[in-house]
Amino acid sequence: MGAPFQSIDEAARELARAGYLPSREIATAIFLADRLEKPVLVEGPAGVGKTDLARAFAEARELPLVRLQCYEGLDEAKALYEWEYAKQLLYTQLLRDKIGETLAGAGSLGEAAERIAKSDAVFFSERFLLPRPILKAVTSDVPVLLLVDEIDKADPEFEAFLLEVLQDFAVTVPELGTFRAKHAPHVLLTSNAARELSDALKRRCLHLYVDYPDRERELRILRSRLPGLSEAFGKAIVEAVGRIRALDLKKAPSIAESLDWAKALLLLGADSLDPKLVADTLSLLLKHEQDVARVREALPEIALAASRV
Repeated sequence: MGAPFQSIDEAARELARAGYLPSREIATAIFLADRLEKPVLVEGPAGVGKTDLARAFAEARELPLVRLQCYEGLDEAKALYEWEYAKQLLYTQLLRDKIGETLAGAGSLGEAAERIAKSDAVFFSERFLLPRPILKAVTSDVPVLLLVDEIDKADPEFEAFLLEVLQDFAVTVPELGTFRAKHAPHVLLTSNAARELSDALKRRCLHLYVDYPDRERELRILRSRLPGLSEAFGKAIVEAVGRIRALDLKKAPSIAESLDWAKALLLLGADSLDPKLVADTLSLLLKHEQDVARVREALPEIALAASRV
């Protein structure tokens, strides 16, 4: 495990070394989350790099990344652990002779059940326990970064449970007892604001809102990932994407989609934004036909603005 960040500048450098180019605000939030050992809640539109920030944070601090992907209907059991029933059944079959000896001479069904109950510890032990992300993070022998991805998709009941975990970093398995973290995990939660999160969870966390990057930072991101992209062509792409995002769209293009578009344009041998080429490749940027139609209408103005940067 790497040492904690000693400054905001160091946090920015290490995140950049891990392939994530942060704004000053992002680097500051990550530095404070690291040094204060507080969870950080990262909110913002889909596709602005929230999950990638967790990956880079973990890599920069040399921490294993444990990811919990949230979804509607996620409950405690699916996030904590489950029993390997197939393995338990196999052991039952292998030990059936011994089970027979245990039951031999039982005078009643109740007595037989009582004898079996005394053997619960054999079948409900850690050898049959399958840890899910939260239990993995709590029981890890080394510090980890726990990513709770898209917490806004989970139900409020699960959010309340998660808040309890974040307070104590302890998890109870009824058959085995309570597991307490040897090392409090670093925690990063992401949200696309599909629903409003509780004030209690927000109070527990540092808050960071990540929006689409400004033109300068997005150009740096594109050129860091695509060394063959010239500054002039990169500026034109960034300008066009920025103007497309400003339109009234169902789903604005993310950073990942602008990267895909830039890669495709380079693959096609382009060095400028020809309106026809832009029209032919819009499906790389936009995922809804109504958005494609809306951008096609504005294409002359977009291409003209991009040619002037």
